[in-house]
Amino acid sequence: MEPEMRPARREPEGCLVAAVRLPVRIVVLVVVVPVRMLWDLLALCARTLHRTVLRPLGRCLLVIPFTWLWRAVLTPLGRGAGRLVQYLVVAPAVWGWRYLVVAPARWLWRYLVVAPARWLWRSVLVPVGRGLARLADALLTYLVVAPARWLWRGVLAPAGAGIAWLVRHLVVAPALWGWRWVLVPVGRGTAWLLRTLVAVPLVTLWRWVLVPLGRGLAFLGREVAAAFAVAWRVAGYVSRAAGRAVKWALWQTVGRPARWFYRSVCTPLGHFARDAVWRPARDAVRAALSTARRTLRRALL
Repeated sequence: MEPEMRPARREPEGCLVAAVRLPVRIVVLVVVVPVRMLWDLLALCARTLHRTVLRPLGRCLLVIPFTWLWRAVLTPLGRGAGRLVQYLVVAPAVWGWRYLVVAPARWLWRYLVVAPARWLWRSVLVPVGRGLARLADALLTYLVVAPARWLWRGVLAPAGAGIAWLVRHLVVAPALWGWRWVLVPVGRGTAWLLRTLVAVPLVTLWRWVLVPLGRGLAFLGREVAAAFAVAWRVAGYVSRAAGRAVKWALWQTVGRPARWFYRSVCTPLGHFARDAVWRPARDAVRAALSTARRTLRRALL
């Protein structure tokens, strides 16, 4: 049996809680103690049966016979069967694969495939390929390169030179003349007009009108913001002063009389009720419960 656990000390509680807790604990104690004793007895019997009967019986009936069977019978039989398989199956299969399959297949591959293919490559394919390469070189030289060279020298080069002369004298020269004597003067005149009629008036308007006006508006905005800030602080002071005045008035009219009534009337009445009524009743109930608890404990022991 486990040692008795002592409950931690608690603060005294109400009489209703103690009156409900005591019968519940008595009932639980009456029900749980026999069940716990029966459970401990069964656990002790099960441990004793396992140690004295089941473990030795299982060792004698299962572990020792199976160990002897594995060591004396199954292991030698397995080793013998492995050796028989190695000498009767694996070794003959390896010898047959090496000398009956690999060697003939290697000889047949060397003399029936590799040698004829080598002779065909050296004696037939290489000469034929060289002849075809020479023929293709000759055909390419006389049918493609020579006509292309003649076409470039006799037709395309003179035609290109003529087209370049026409473009230089009919397109490039007029374009340069128009750029120098038409587009450049027109561009300079347009730039002078834009600078005189647009840029100078805009710069003058920005420097002498918009910038002073913006500075004036910014100064006015800063002053308005500062005025709002000062007014906000002053309003805070006024609000706090008004709040303090209302708080003082409420304390003088409500708080102080309420505090005097609590200290002078309610506190003495509460102390009198605690000392003359509540404490004697609580002590009497606690003494009765303590006497009943001791009587019940003596009866149970």
